[in-house]
Amino acid sequence: MSQVLSQQEIDSLLNALNTGELDPEALKEEEEEVKVRLYDFRRPIKLSKEYTNTLHMIFENFSKVTSNLLTTQLRHGVNITLGAVEQMSYDEFIRSMPKFTLLTLFSADGLSGTQMLEINPQFCIQAVELLCGGGSTDYTQKLEKKDKFTDIELGMLEEVVGDILKGFEISWSEIIETNPKILSLETNPQLGQNMSPNEPVILASFTVEIFKKKSFINICIPYISFENILDKLSFRNWFDFEKDVNDKSKDILTDNLMTAQVDLEVLLGKSEITVSDFLELELGDIIQLDVKSKDPLKLYVEDKLHFLVKPGQVEEKLGVEILKFIEEGEQDE
Repeated sequence: MSQVLSQQEIDSLLNALNTGELDPEALKEEEEEVKVRLYDFRRPIKLSKEYTNTLHMIFENFSKVTSNLLTTQLRHGVNITLGAVEQMSYDEFIRSMPKFTLLTLFSADGLSGTQMLEINPQFCIQAVELLCGGGSTDYTQKLEKKDKFTDIELGMLEEVVGDILKGFEISWSEIIETNPKILSLETNPQLGQNMSPNEPVILASFTVEIFKKKSFINICIPYISFENILDKLSFRNWFDFEKDVNDKSKDILTDNLMTAQVDLEVLLGKSEITVSDFLELELGDIIQLDVKSKDPLKLYVEDKLHFLVKPGQVEEKLGVEILKFIEEGEQDE
């Protein structure tokens, strides 16, 4: 049992068994009964927990990327955090929205159907005020009087939506290329009836905090959008490091690595002298190094010791002959 009983409850249970008030056989039969789980066919749960967890990771990345993009655009700190990723019907999503909001219908190349981005009007007003040079004023009264956006405000909000969709594109780039495009901007959610009320959708809810005031952003994606990419949402495929590598890509990568230039340095030796001796150095003076003339020299590749070498001459140019490869972790004595 997952429940922990107190000593009093244990004593009462033992007493009931001893007095015959509780029948052990009846308890056993009750446990063996088939448990029935309710299932609402009007709200089918089609995505497994594994796929939902993958979407949760994608939208976590979306919240971080979009926070940075909006902070740069509005020139003020914008903090976006993922609230939840839920499965519901399209009708439930529409009914949950306020009568006045900013609803963006957009398309994405890798996702079939039409996706929706709903931005709370409070954040819309904050964004417009900041873009116009405003500050941390109270938007409550403005929001109560407002029932629509002007054409100028919609033009400014379209740029904000563009940055949010850019964050959407970046967050999905590890899975598919989306290249989202705005189809329309609506202020009345009832005008966004582009699918059946019972159509299952995935709703990602985000909390947006600016000037210590919180508002919301919702992204609604119909289930049909995932039908062709379910295999890519699987953790097994997403994090499978043993899958075959394309031979052509491997050859290109190898060729690029082989042509990369690296710096080589040969250390002849070291010596320490005083500043006074350094100032008195003249042409022809000899400085004694800390190595013998017969000792091998050290060859460094990108400032890391890799070889012991012997100096020489190659076609009237100075060169070295490799004597020994230095294993990683060997002391640089």
